[in-house]
Amino acid sequence: MGFPGTWMTESESMVYRVVPKCACSTIGQIMFYSDHGRFFDGDIHDATEGLYKWAQEGSHEPISRNVQGHHSYAFTCVRNPYTRILSSFFDKICGIQRNGSRYRGNLVPKLTYTYGIEVGGEDGKQEFDQIKSFRRFLLFARDTIRWRRPMDPDIHWSAMSGHVSTFIVNGGRYDHIFWTEKFNEGMQVVLDAVKTPHSVDLATIPRFNESEGHGPKRAHPVEDYFDDLSMHLVYEIYKRDFELFKYDPFDPSNKMPVGEIDLDEVHAKLGN
Repeated sequence: MGFPGTWMTESESMVYRVVPKCACSTIGQIMFYSDHGRFFDGDIHDATEGLYKWAQEGSHEPISRNVQGHHSYAFTCVRNPYTRILSSFFDKICGIQRNGSRYRGNLVPKLTYTYGIEVGGEDGKQEFDQIKSFRRFLLFARDTIRWRRPMDPDIHWSAMSGHVSTFIVNGGRYDHIFWTEKFNEGMQVVLDAVKTPHSVDLATIPRFNESEGHGPKRAHPVEDYFDDLSMHLVYEIYKRDFELFKYDPFDPSNKMPVGEIDLDEVHAKLGN
């Protein structure tokens, strides 16, 4: 299986396991900058040079050798499950993607027909009942994760623990896992632990939110989207994420972690 979703700097200063919807664009650009002294011109996910990426055949050998030998500092970043699934809805379901089309082609028409989800019209800019549609999307996300129907779960809403675990199961070990909600603090720990060809000043690094502007703006506070049933669904889907990454499953309005991540616990529970 190897190391899907793993990126490494060409200098091999650091190794990062991408978790979708968890500041991955910004982290990728920081990695690129730390090697080359400039940012990648465009979405870092489109970069085919300047970073080792598992998705590229030529990166398999250097990433495998490095990760299995634990030669470099390895890390990942996680996010509150409530805000992550909400972001996935507005970006991937309601939004027009950077290629000018809907995400995954016929997915949205299928959801409109099968689950009664509205997405704000052809351009995603029309008024619609965001709360009602999001809650219906949540049923769809649960169906994909629990029963792989009507499709396999998408990487943007499948559990973070699933992404994080592949790295461990295949022989990797994390030195640090930090929260999107405390990004500068967590990323600084990484930068302090490594030597890079170019120094990075986090205070001056822009945030590369590539999904921003794809879809409609969120019209309500996070907690308004989650009634008792949808909180139950979110906990059913992301129970392990809440427990391992120390988020509060009982209060969607509290996006901040409520405890410290225990790396030994993560490796023990996700390493089977």
